[in-house]
Amino acid sequence: MLKKILVIEDDEQVCSMLKILLEKEGYAVIDAPNGKVGMRLYRENGADLVITDLIMPEKEGIETIRELKRDNPDVKIIAISGGGIIKPEEYLKIAEKLGVQRTLAKPFKRDEILEAVNELI
Repeated sequence: MLKKILVIEDDEQVCSMLKILLEKEGYAVIDAPNGKVGMRLYRENGADLVITDLIMPEKEGIETIRELKRDNPDVKIIAISGGGIIKPEEYLKIAEKLGVQRTLAKPFKRDEILEAVNELI
């Protein structure tokens, strides 16, 4: 059975790139434009891995990570960020404190995301 990855990303180009890349690698990919939709999809479908952006409308990544970890302590999460008001590294440090397994600053290389995914699944 295919391993399922939930991608929560508001940037359509990044989301599409991740979906295509991960599907080519043989994963089933579900995508969501923000944390609100992402949480609903996670509850409905589950996932072996969640890749979430940190800066998004409606429900941002830090809040989404908190909720995912509260409800599913063993969930595996990769946090990605291009930054916002502060540098991406600062947001990624917060995500690490919340228990995500890997963090990547945008723009990341194809090999970096695949290495992180393969390590966690």
